[in-house]
Amino acid sequence: TKLERVVAAMQLRHLKTLQPANDHIARITALCWSPNNRKLAAATADRVVHLFDESGEKKDKFSTKPADAKGPKNYTVTGMAFSPDSTKLAVAQSDNIVFIYKLGLEWGEKKSICNKFLQSNAGVTCITWPLEQPNELVFGVTDGTVKVGILRSNKGQKLYSADSFVVSLCSGPDGHSVLSGHVDGSIYRFSFDENGPSHGRIATHTCVPSALAWGESIVAAGNDGKVVFYDADGGVLQLFDYSGDQLGSIKEFTAACFSPSGESVVLGAFNRLQVYNLNLRRNLWEEAGVKVIENLYSVTAMAWKQDGSRLTLGNLTGAVDTYDACLRRHRYKGKFEFTYVSLSQVIVKRLQTGTRIVLKSHFGYEVLRINIYQDQYLVAHTPETLLIGDLESCKLSEVPWRGSGSERFILDNPAVCMVYNAGELSLVEYGRNEILGSARTEHVSPHFISVRLNEGRRAADAAARIFCN
Repeated sequence: TKLERVVAAMQLRHLKTLQPANDHIARITALCWSPNNRKLAAATADRVVHLFDESGEKKDKFSTKPADAKGPKNYTVTGMAFSPDSTKLAVAQSDNIVFIYKLGLEWGEKKSICNKFLQSNAGVTCITWPLEQPNELVFGVTDGTVKVGILRSNKGQKLYSADSFVVSLCSGPDGHSVLSGHVDGSIYRFSFDENGPSHGRIATHTCVPSALAWGESIVAAGNDGKVVFYDADGGVLQLFDYSGDQLGSIKEFTAACFSPSGESVVLGAFNRLQVYNLNLRRNLWEEAGVKVIENLYSVTAMAWKQDGSRLTLGNLTGAVDTYDACLRRHRYKGKFEFTYVSLSQVIVKRLQTGTRIVLKSHFGYEVLRINIYQDQYLVAHTPETLLIGDLESCKLSEVPWRGSGSERFILDNPAVCMVYNAGELSLVEYGRNEILGSARTEHVSPHFISVRLNEGRRAADAAARIFCN
């Protein structure tokens, strides 16, 4: 039912151990997925970065370098972040430096250091790289300053100072904003605004916000057993208090990570994962369950794959585990598998070849139903839009649509889908999020209709002509 879809719960199922645990403390200090879903980077206590492919196979590794080439290796990797184009990896280190490694898109490409941001007297504590800021990454340092590293000039600049040790950083869902959490409990928001950068303190959390993340809301947690959801301006939306837990099972929340849709969030604690889902109907966060995992110990790092299908954890003993994450999954005609990673995002997998395409409503609308025609053309309905795609070219379109539900789709043209509804024919070009044109006609047979695109005008004024014989 519609109500069941609105309150669907995120399910986590252990999929694979990428790196086994040690019999001693050897924490995973950082984890991150590349935006193109092809690489996972994990930093270990011995300052080595391990690189895995999307299936979890270890493909490469490299040792990081100290800020002083002749100095001792007594630093810690405190954070990592991939560039928006997935070709570079930023590594933050406690010895006052951020290195950016050029990895390339393909495995086996030569690695090189293309940028470095050396700080004079403060260790780097955390880092984030906003998705819409390809030339600016943000990092925090021990003196409470939040800085931006500008790749073009290879220089770091101060964004603001909170006069309190920076313990956490995360990027906002808009790709232009960041949050910083500080030892005094303060949470600051910074935005790379078109009208000029802006920042300010938006909240004071109940403890040190060591677990901080930003999706549909902001979530913060730490060592007092309280999970607080804030709005973008710092107003408290909800508070979940586990400090009086009689079993004493929640000692401290150490990490937080939102799904790419921002509608689910997982918080890591000792031997457990706390899952929350956004109830869209009530606009409230709800506890979706607790996953107790014996011998997990403390979660030290978390990263969610950009397509929403995998959540990866690192722990205090050096283990790296990946979990399958979805709301529901079902098969279509025995040929395709639909994995709903959020209400508005579905991974469509061709079972015969394993190839996948991510179907996502960019307006955040719930995907209500999906059909696949001729084993190639995908059509999905949301309450306000129509998503049409070609599985061969991986081109997807989302156009405004309030149809009758009895539309007819004519798919004979390799570039254009013709949609006939209530006496009106509309044209949608695969890969463009607008209707090219519409015409009133009673001719719906492909034998009587042909379409020609003006290939010389691919911009917004692209022309389409309908010929009815």
